[in-house]
Amino acid sequence: MTAPAPNLLVDQHEDVLTLTLDTPAKANALAPDMVERMIDTLDTAQGVRLAILRGNGRHFCAGFDLSGLEDMSDGDLLWRFVRIEMLLQKVHKAPFPIVALAQGQVVGAGADLFAACWKRVATQDTRFRMPGWNFELALGTRRLAQLIGMDGARDMLIDTRTVAAPEAVSLGLATEIAEPADWPALIDRLAARARSLPDRATRDMLRLTNPDTDDLDLAAVVRTAGRPGLKDRILAYRQRMEAQSSEKRAAPPAG
Repeated sequence: MTAPAPNLLVDQHEDVLTLTLDTPAKANALAPDMVERMIDTLDTAQGVRLAILRGNGRHFCAGFDLSGLEDMSDGDLLWRFVRIEMLLQKVHKAPFPIVALAQGQVVGAGADLFAACWKRVATQDTRFRMPGWNFELALGTRRLAQLIGMDGARDMLIDTRTVAAPEAVSLGLATEIAEPADWPALIDRLAARARSLPDRATRDMLRLTNPDTDDLDLAAVVRTAGRPGLKDRILAYRQRMEAQSSEKRAAPPAG
């Protein structure tokens, strides 16, 4: 019997930890076991001064893995969103800086994961979209507003618009644009910066500069995901997106 391939690659070289989402055929969507492995890796990390979060393939992360949605209950979905929120809190409150390196599509919980990091690097072709409020889910909303401001967050979320990399930098969602060929040198520079302070000083500085809203954020996820009909709302949204995609494919070319 062949063991399933891991969907998260973990590598630590000296004091730099790299977590790579590795289901490129599914655009690195967040499956339950991937989420749990990330939480466990962050919980047990030792001797880390900098962590890197990236995704293999064309896209960083397509968000929540909808595989098997038809067989899930509202309770199953609530539990999964709670665990994703716990992962986001682990990333946001990590005792070491975490750098996200993104390309392609960064959607939903994938965008929340990106936003939870210290440095948020995007390629020129990266696109961000957060559709959670279409099914009435408050995942990462407060962190987004803290990052890009109330007006910026509302403008991005009200109609689920797609944000390109240059605008993401302007908003503060991304911290810079860099192509994959430049990532190794960027990692070296950021690792050197992360080592500037003593380890304990870094931990204390990160804690004191980070608002403690964990309980409020978790409560918001539970309240919104706990409303009856979550599965139906997600299914309805997926059907709308599939219909829109079909319409675009059927439309005659311009000109």
